[in-house]
Amino acid sequence: MNKKRTYIVALSFIVALMVFIWGFNFLKGNDVFVRERVFYASYDNVNGLVSSNPVVINGMRVGQVSKLYFHPDMSGRIIAELSINSNFPLPDNSVARIFSSDLMGSKAIDLRLGNSPVNALSGDTLTTSIEASLMAEVNAQVAPIKHKAEALISSLDSLVVIVQTILNEDSKENLKQSLQNISLTFKNLENTTANIDTIVTGERKRIAAILRNVELITRNFEKNSDELNRIMKNATTFSDSLAASNIAATIRNADKSLNELAQILDRLKRGEGTAGMLLQNDTLYFELEKSAAELNKLLEDVRLNPKRYVKISLF
Repeated sequence: MNKKRTYIVALSFIVALMVFIWGFNFLKGNDVFVRERVFYASYDNVNGLVSSNPVVINGMRVGQVSKLYFHPDMSGRIIAELSINSNFPLPDNSVARIFSSDLMGSKAIDLRLGNSPVNALSGDTLTTSIEASLMAEVNAQVAPIKHKAEALISSLDSLVVIVQTILNEDSKENLKQSLQNISLTFKNLENTTANIDTIVTGERKRIAAILRNVELITRNFEKNSDELNRIMKNATTFSDSLAASNIAATIRNADKSLNELAQILDRLKRGEGTAGMLLQNDTLYFELEKSAAELNKLLEDVRLNPKRYVKISLF
């Protein structure tokens, strides 16, 4: 009976020890019933990464950082030992990137899967990268704004100096006069606008009549568009006819005729020929005048003495 109790106590102690070991490893993130793969990553700076920090793939935890130690070559680089308890395939060009897992700055390692057809084996060293810290990101975003603000402040300072230099007493007086002139200009513009409004109001009927006339003219053009087209076509035909006619020859013939006419007039002026003699010699004129006077005398005598020229006999 005592021996059986001893066996039960021993077995209970062994089971309790096993449960304690399993629970301790479970609390550490280790599963004693799952075969783990171990990978290594080398960093210049781990940025606060510590043992037991999680290792994730696409946000899902697949392991933890089991150990951190300096590289044996004493270069100062830090080796992180990654314990992976998932059988998910990991390409050999995957990247172990340290990043901030929360706003408090807790670190974790994100395994960025590569595209290599060859999977990494337990014991391989992975490529590494480090996410910029929140402070570094803020500094990177704020630095350009800081530079722009400094440049703006410098420009404003220069502008203030220039304004102070310009705004002396004379400049103030000139500026005052300029503002007064601008105010006067606006008043004149306002008066001009009022006058225009008055004119438009007074001449509204006339303007309406003009617009109606314009509209009627437009309508007439639309109604007589065919006639206008015909006139334009006739004008085009006439211009084509003029272009096709031998205007140059006509002008030459007219010039020749004018020259000949000038020669005839010149001969008449010099008294050449019968017509020229008639124009230049007044003898014919006097003879005609003398004959006309004698004819008048004859007619007068016939009127006064008709019996002398006409004899009337009945039988």
